[in-house]
Amino acid sequence: MSAEIILTVELYLQKELEANFRCHRLYEAKDRASFLRENAPRIRGLATFGKWGADQALIQALPKLEIIANMGVGVDAIDLVEAKKQGIIVTNTPDVLNDCVAETTMSLVLNMLHRFPQNEAYLRSGAWATQGGPPLAAEAKGKTLGILGLGRIGEKVALLAEAFGMKVRYHNRSRKNVAFPYDPDPETLAKNSTVLLIATPGGKTTEKLVGASVLEALGPKGYVVNISRGSVIDEEVLIRYLQDQRIAGAGLDVFENEPNVNPQFFALQNAVLYPHVGSATHETRNAMGMLQVENLLLHFAGKPVKTRVV
Repeated sequence: MSAEIILTVELYLQKELEANFRCHRLYEAKDRASFLRENAPRIRGLATFGKWGADQALIQALPKLEIIANMGVGVDAIDLVEAKKQGIIVTNTPDVLNDCVAETTMSLVLNMLHRFPQNEAYLRSGAWATQGGPPLAAEAKGKTLGILGLGRIGEKVALLAEAFGMKVRYHNRSRKNVAFPYDPDPETLAKNSTVLLIATPGGKTTEKLVGASVLEALGPKGYVVNISRGSVIDEEVLIRYLQDQRIAGAGLDVFENEPNVNPQFFALQNAVLYPHVGSATHETRNAMGMLQVENLLLHFAGKPVKTRVV
């Protein structure tokens, strides 16, 4: 008999999961508590994605749980402390999305600097024909990209940025063996950058890491791009700095309360907004889903998983 697992959300390779395991769709349960009481004694695995994760209450409700397989790199929505306490394996899907997210990141940088979305809206409105060309924008070449969190994705972005003629520097909790200049803290990095890229993990340790002091250091000619988690930047402060033009602009793929984005962002002409699409291509989501399935198959075959977090 196939191992029984819970799905917290409809997943990209749902059919693949259902072909290999007996799947229970928690996200369809009308009475979550009753659903868990009925199925918990048989559940050995959990497959999840993004914000759905697995909190302490869910983990504790599944006494036979052996593995949590996340489709994505970030595991901040999974209670890792509780998982470790219960001896539960947690896996994620790193590397297979690096190129895709890096491409999305550079598109945010370019769209923000060149104001491509605003220019398209200007054309579609008919203003080009009646009012002449839109205001001039900026270009990437010669600008300094400061990467806050030089991990796998950050390093991919750095290569693309250099191809566009940008200079790169970074800040991490510790130095890396790379050629890029290192800054000792986020404020110094922001001060030395034209574009500050937030690429850190999410979670409590980075919550509101980028606030007034960092944005003040970035200054009125600086831009900020966030591809990390919405929690890493203080949104209220960011909105105020954009409204007052205390920074030049922002490119955002993530938000604090997704998908319920603060409507104050929609009125800002100096912000480019994406609906968390960093890895949202068929090719990348398929690769992420296949790795998620592979980790589950390996575990239930009694073999080491491929990408273990805890």
